[in-house]
This record gives sequence, C-alpha cells and structure tokens, in this order.
Amino acid sequence: MPPFTVLHVCMGNICRSPMAERLLALAVRERLARREQDPARAEELLFSHSAGTGGWHAGEEMNPPAARQVVGRGGDVEGFTARKLRSDHIDAADLVLTATADQQEYVVALRPDAAARTFVLGEFGRLLAAVDASVLPPAEATPEAVYARGVALVAAAQDARLGVSALPTDDLDDPWGRGDQCFSRVADEIEETVHPLVGALLP
Repeated sequence: MPPFTVLHVCMGNICRSPMAERLLALAVRERLARREQDPARAEELLFSHSAGTGGWHAGEEMNPPAARQVVGRGGDVEGFTARKLRSDHIDAADLVLTATADQQEYVVALRPDAAARTFVLGEFGRLLAAVDASVLPPAEATPEAVYARGVALVAAAQDARLGVSALPTDDLDDPWGRGDQCFSRVADEIEETVHPLVGALLP
C-alpha cells in the first residue's frame, strides 16, 4: 500500500541507480512545488530507493561524479549508502526500473512474479508515451491517489510492452570510471524517464 514504491537497480549501486533514485525523488518535490504544495510531502506520495545486483560497494557513498550530477540538478545525496539487492526489496516495490536488460533478467530470475512490474528504465520511458492517461484513476496529491494511479500506470505499461521488443538503446551506459560528461549524459537519460513518470503520477 502507499506510498507508491519505485526500486532502481544497477550493478554496484554507486552510479546509475543512486542517480535515478535521487533524481526521481527530486522530480516529485519539484512537481509538488509547481502545484504550490509542500515538497516535504514527497516521501508520503512516492518512495524511491535503489540497490545493486552485486555487493562489492555495499556501505559506500555515491560515486563522486554521480553525486555531483544529483546535487548540480538540485537533488540531495545525504544519507545514501550502497547495498546489494535482496528479494524482499523487489517484493515491496510497485515498479522496478533497471539500468540494463541484463539487470532486468537478474531481477526476474530472483523474483519471477515481479516480471510484469520490472522494466529497463529507458524501455519504461518509451512505453509511458503509449499509455492513455485518461484511463488511469483520478490524479490527486494524496498517497492513496498516487498509489492507485501508479499501479494502474505500471499495468498499462506492461500491456503496451506485450509484443514489443526491447531496444539496445534502452540500456543506460555504465559511467563508472569515466568523466563528468558521461555522467551528465546518463543523468539526462534518467531524467527523460523520471520526469514523464512523475508527470503521469501528478499531472
């Protein structure tokens, strides 16, 4: 039940999935501010968190260039700690967004019943454009309304995915060990999905 919970998954949980976690949370706060509502209510409406398929970096902070992207865009990196993905993280998520198709397969192998709510991040962004928002539950800035709308949105995206192949371009490049320009491009690609997602949840 509420809040609507989004789990982001990458490999080590220090670059791509933490950026997605914090940029989605930022997008919710910004949307509430534009609606002249208290941005501090964001976590009541949507819980964004992340994990990695491997545990090599468990306990570490966000990779510094990833943190720079989040902070530079107005987000917050306080309190972030990398962790290894567990099956209970998947069970509690209403939507799982992975950085790559390989990680999507990893999640579904771990929890086959999560297949219909697990998407590559870029794939989900493409599918959002095919969803008819008029068939979703009414949009209100309450935990119950956002939850109901989010669950319906995921189901509609799954319906739109049937018979449609994933694209190699859906995957996010791994920016680890590369320059700020690469991290900036990956952060831009993350925003290309998380902003429309929040726009669909809180139009």
